[in-house]
Amino acid sequence: MKTIRDAIANWWSEFTLQTKLLAVATLVVSLVMSGLTFWAVNTIQQDARLNDTRFGRDLGLLLAANVAPLVADHNLTEVAKFSQRFYSSTSSVRYMLYADETGQIFFGVPFWEPEVENSLTIKRRIQLPEDYAGDTDQPMVRQHMTPDGAVTDVFVPLVVDKKYLGVLAIGINPNPTAVISTNFTRDVTIAVFITIWVMVILAGVINALTITKPIKELLVGVKQIAAGNFKQRIALPLGGELGELIFSFNEMAERLERYEEQNIEELTAEKAKLETLVSTIADGAVLIDNSMQVILVNPTARRIFGWEGVDVVGNNVLHHLPTSVQMEITRPLYEMAVGECESAEFRIPLNQPTKRTIRILLTTVLDLQRESLKGIAITVQDITREVELNEAKSQFISNVSHELRTPLFNIKTYIETLHDYGEDLGVEERQEFLQTVNNETDRLTRLVNDVLDLSKLESGRTYNFDKVDLAQALEQTLRTYQLNAKDKGIELVQDVTANLPLVVGNYDLLLQVFGNLIGNALKFTPAGGKVAIRAYQLTSPLNNHNQPGKVRIEISDTGIGIAPEDQQAIFDRFFRVENRVHTLEGTGLGLSIVRNIIERHHSKVNLVSEVGVGTTFWFDLDVFETVPVA
Repeated sequence: MKTIRDAIANWWSEFTLQTKLLAVATLVVSLVMSGLTFWAVNTIQQDARLNDTRFGRDLGLLLAANVAPLVADHNLTEVAKFSQRFYSSTSSVRYMLYADETGQIFFGVPFWEPEVENSLTIKRRIQLPEDYAGDTDQPMVRQHMTPDGAVTDVFVPLVVDKKYLGVLAIGINPNPTAVISTNFTRDVTIAVFITIWVMVILAGVINALTITKPIKELLVGVKQIAAGNFKQRIALPLGGELGELIFSFNEMAERLERYEEQNIEELTAEKAKLETLVSTIADGAVLIDNSMQVILVNPTARRIFGWEGVDVVGNNVLHHLPTSVQMEITRPLYEMAVGECESAEFRIPLNQPTKRTIRILLTTVLDLQRESLKGIAITVQDITREVELNEAKSQFISNVSHELRTPLFNIKTYIETLHDYGEDLGVEERQEFLQTVNNETDRLTRLVNDVLDLSKLESGRTYNFDKVDLAQALEQTLRTYQLNAKDKGIELVQDVTANLPLVVGNYDLLLQVFGNLIGNALKFTPAGGKVAIRAYQLTSPLNNHNQPGKVRIEISDTGIGIAPEDQQAIFDRFFRVENRVHTLEGTGLGLSIVRNIIERHHSKVNLVSEVGVGTTFWFDLDVFETVPVA
């Protein structure tokens, strides 16, 4: 029973609300109509019974009026004849019984029995109703059920001259036409009621199989499509409008699937382009959503923030930023997330993972209509080199200003002295003042020339590199400084390998390198010392002819040497070793110029020095035959 009940409950749940309401409405209408029909049938039956009762009363009164005198005269033969004729001519009479005043039946139709006066005679009596009054002239009518149907009983008193003689009991059959009509109406009503519900049930089953199920399948399919499952299909063998609807749905899903695949390919390609573009830009890029979750981060940002090997995508960006950065940008990020500002810029020094200075630019990312905030873009620029260059520029300007101020002050001082007190000074004093002014002018000229040379080298100017004869360049340099070395009592030694190959370089720039290195060596070498210039070809390792040949140039002196703590800074601008020995010679730019020129030749200046022993500078140049022209 429970299984059947569950099956019916499941079957009922398959129907839509509209179908359920229709079924309930049909039930109510059918019940109302059935009730009205049964009420009408009952009314008809009551009318029929009322007619039968009236007919029976009238019939009984008529019959009693005809037979009462015969009974009073004890003419039973005539009573029997009259009753038999009356019974035969009236089909509606079921029976006729005559009883005396004591209730004993003395005649009856259709059960007539001749009177036999013997000891075996069976006395029959009529059982009158308890409420029957024999002293009245009004008949009594009642109905009772028999196996053959309802019968109307009419009890008519037989009274003659106000004398009660007995009772006439007549049984009246119901009107057959009314009975047939009533039964027919009842049967039709029951049949209609059953037919309606059979049709409702059949309609429900057909609706569930042909309408409700396809509609539910369509509803599930639409929900799947709305959820992004474009592979959803409906396989129901239906025709008509529903079949066309299902076919159109499947066709729509197929087109959406193809469109989705095409869009996915395009989106994947665009995403790959975007990720490639973001990953190749020099600046760091981090994209976050409104809840600070990282959506995209490029390798530059990972390197700057030390996120290599850390999965930050999908996590809160504030949990992974360095403390100094987090303190600066947390509040602006939340303000941008709620739309209080659109951009912000910060310059923040970092100590971890490496010491550097970064510039962070925060920018909101809006939709195409620029109405809804989609995220925040964090651009990270490593401006360490820029900061260093700015500091170096400021230091350079400060140093140049200082270096220019000193000779200009000396020149101005001596010229003013000559102008104001020239007549009071002797010839030797005037000559000494003029010589000092001349020396300071030369110093100022050297400084300006060195600054201009260094500026040209650092400006990215292009120089022409060609084959250079090192022996010739070194010979020209030595002739220039030969007299200076002789005046200082310093021996100038040249050790250049014979048949030295040509090298790749710029002749004028190399002359400047040789001049600065030899000039420095002569400047810091005391009298009696030695300055040596060597040039020789290096042998390729393992005689590998694929490696380009090199020529090494060395400039050595036996001067004061360079302390180990100064050897790293010796090539910086305006750094002078003579500051350690309390002299004011030089501009402090010579070795910076040397380093820049040698780097232009794709090489590096090296040095080996010991205080009080001497210093050796050396560098290598490519042989012309094995290296293409730069």
